[in-house]
Amino acid sequence: MTPVVRRHALTGAGTLFRKEVLRFWKVSFQTVAAPVLTSVLYLLVFGHVLEDRVQVYPGVGYTTFLIPGLVMMSVLQNSFANTSSSLIQSKITGNLVFLLVSPLSHHAWFVAYVGAAMVRGLVVGLGVLVVTVWFAWPPFAQPLWVLVFAGLGSALLGTLGLIAGLWAEKFDQLAAFQNFIIMPMTFLSGVFYSVHSLPGFWQGISHLNPFFYMIDGFRQGFFGMGDVSPWLSFGVVGLSFVGVSALALSLLKSGYKIRS
Repeated sequence: MTPVVRRHALTGAGTLFRKEVLRFWKVSFQTVAAPVLTSVLYLLVFGHVLEDRVQVYPGVGYTTFLIPGLVMMSVLQNSFANTSSSLIQSKITGNLVFLLVSPLSHHAWFVAYVGAAMVRGLVVGLGVLVVTVWFAWPPFAQPLWVLVFAGLGSALLGTLGLIAGLWAEKFDQLAAFQNFIIMPMTFLSGVFYSVHSLPGFWQGISHLNPFFYMIDGFRQGFFGMGDVSPWLSFGVVGLSFVGVSALALSLLKSGYKIRS
């Protein structure tokens, strides 16, 4: 690739990134406000019912415990939704052809789509945090872990959304991927509970779920404690991101289901 073409490819990546950000921001009432409202409803219902009945960490109320889990759940779900929905819409409407004839490399596609997914996930997560802290203020014991796992988690789910969008050929397939893979792994990751409260068998199953390490590492940043070491969580999430990124880049490079 010549320097001129390389510069054009990088410029195109920035343009595609802005296009993807504007795509979800133009309908922010649906893509940002609605997920925030859903998380607040979760907090009101579960917090009201379990506040006086459950204490996961010493001196930490259940509502306070719940907030980081809801924030991270929103980050993950919306990062996945951004890339997956964008690709499937482009496939169905046929406007994907305009990207295919551009000089964008597969690396540029990856950076633009995953970057925009991270923006949406982090914006929604910040919105959930800003609204829910009115109900309880969680301590920020180790804020660096908050930033690390929010960034890694949104990048990982944005990449998974990219893979799902490449694989799916219609909305039904994408919905199946989300309903049977993403949603169960998210809800069984410890958002609403500590895995130490589970029987031994289910604790073992939970430890096979990479989403558990994202939630637990993120929560570690608020309370300075978790179910496993934050370094273990960082290792698992980091390796998972490297693995799915390699797969996504390979699919993009081969033009899987987009060039045939």
